[in-house]
Amino acid sequence: MKKNKKAPDNELREEYKRSDFSGQLVRGKYAKSLSEASNIIVLKPEVAAAFPNGEAVNNALQSLIAVAQATTSLTKRSSVRGKKTRAA
Repeated sequence: MKKNKKAPDNELREEYKRSDFSGQLVRGKYAKSLSEASNIIVLKPEVAAAFPNGEAVNNALQSLIAVAQATTSLTKRSSVRGKKTRAA
């Protein structure tokens, strides 16, 4: 029969005091670097329901980009102005 191992002495306590830590405690110390390194995007639930997976979202966005790029040259304004009417 195996003996139960004793729990290690270095387990976390339920509560800590500020004096337990050396140096200054800073909230959100790594938040900026984490947000810059992250590429996670959260979709609204109604948008997420329209797509079965991430690949479908990427395909839809790539198609939208292609359409937008193809139609930008078609939307230039004409340089011909309408005729002005003369007052008699």
